[in-house]
Amino acid sequence: MPEENTTPTTLVAEGSATVHTPERGKRSTAKRQNAAGETKSATSTATASKPSAKSRKFSEQEKLEKLRQIGAQVADGASTMKDAIKSAGISEQTYYNWKGSLKADDQPSRKSASAGDEFAELVQLEAENQKLRKLLAEKLRAENAELRKKLGID
Repeated sequence: MPEENTTPTTLVAEGSATVHTPERGKRSTAKRQNAAGETKSATSTATASKPSAKSRKFSEQEKLEKLRQIGAQVADGASTMKDAIKSAGISEQTYYNWKGSLKADDQPSRKSASAGDEFAELVQLEAENQKLRKLLAEKLRAENAELRKKLGID
């Protein structure tokens, strides 16, 4: 295989103009690294200066407003859930994340709101439960007695 000439050569063309041919060898490693470093820094500054549409943060009030807007559109039957979410300008995943975080925020406040109110409600429900059990027992006794009479057991 013939060796390539890596030294610059000068050709003399007709009309006495000199033409220099470029080097045809490999660049030195330092030059390659320097050129690559300049390229990387140029691209990183270009991407850093571009504003990203995905990095928008919504305040809590904006989140609640968008959730209410979506809920109202779906409740009115004006659009489907997907269409309402899309018209609000957020993704479905964002919608469900916001909705889940809203529910998670509400639950602890309910528990710590008033343990006394919950206890009073529990006592009231237990009393109502006892009352209903007594009514059911009376009805079942009456029905049982009626069936016994029909069968002639009594």
